[in-house]
This record gives sequence, C-alpha cells and structure tokens, in this order.
Amino acid sequence: MVYLSRIYTRTGDQGGTSLGDGSRVSKDDPRVAAYGTVDELNSVLGLLLTTQPPEADLLRRIQNDLFDLGADLCCPQTESEKEENRLRVTPEQVVRLEQAIDRLNAPLQPLTSFVLPGGTPSAAWCHLARTVCRRAEREVVALMRKERINPQVLVYLNRLSDLLFVLSRVCNDQGRGDLTWVPGQNR
Repeated sequence: MVYLSRIYTRTGDQGGTSLGDGSRVSKDDPRVAAYGTVDELNSVLGLLLTTQPPEADLLRRIQNDLFDLGADLCCPQTESEKEENRLRVTPEQVVRLEQAIDRLNAPLQPLTSFVLPGGTPSAAWCHLARTVCRRAEREVVALMRKERINPQVLVYLNRLSDLLFVLSRVCNDQGRGDLTWVPGQNR
C-alpha cells in the first residue's frame, strides 16, 4: 500500500534518491534513469489518452503495468529474494501484450515500407510513446550489464513498443492513413 502524506522531503536536495529497498543512489544512476524513462513513457500514454484513442481500456491497464514495472526496477533484485516478497513484472503481463498485438494487427494490411511517424493526433502520440519506450529498453539493457534485474522487464518493454506501433496504425484508419517512407524521395 502506498501512503503519501507529505510530498517534499528534502532528502533529494543534494542529488541523491532512495530506491525501493531503502538504499541511496545518485539521481543519475542508471537504475533511476531507467525507471524515470518508464515514468516518462507513462506520461506520454496519459497524453495519448486525452485524444480518446481506440483501446483506451488497454492503455489504462498498460499504465498500471508500467507502475508495476517501475516498482520492479526501483527495487534491486537479490539472490535470496522470494518471488512473493517483491512486485515483479510477470510473463503473464507480456502474454497479454502479445495477445493484444495479434488481435490489433490481424486486420491490418502488411507493410511494404517503413511508416513515417504522424497521421492522426492519436497515431502521433503512439509513435512518440513508442520511441520513449525504445529509449527505456536501451536504458534497461545498459542497467542489465551492471546489475541483476528481472528479465521480464526488458521483454515487456520490447512487446510494448511493438504494440504501440501496431496501435499507431489502428489510429491511422486501420493503416489506410499511414504515410510511408519513400527512400531517396528528396534527392
């Protein structure tokens, strides 16, 4: 249970912050950067939701999942950790994303070129969310080189970026409004 009665604590005024296990790190620590980017992604999804996109309920569930994922990243994993003692991203959460991707992608025409970001406002926000998600992936990979993390975090982010791409096409009139890259068009 989260209980916030006081918003400022002054404990970060010197550039440090506390992780979920109580340890202190610098605010530019790779772990903080990773879960900070996940928080940014969640905010972009909030902006996407203001456009009343299709699949709003799915996006709200994903926002909740992203808080789970941030909590997972915020609590360093230990060798002796018992599964039930920490909130960790699960394979089942990834499966739900895969099922949504399959369902949304099925009616879309196959692509013959890369899609340029844009189209409807909802599609454009999906593209921005996708790129922030890819940055979060890169930051998690960098963190994985230094510290042990739940591998499902990376899998979830990878699937989520795919889902956001497919959803951008859905928002562009089921892909009919997609603008595609024409290689060398402006030479």
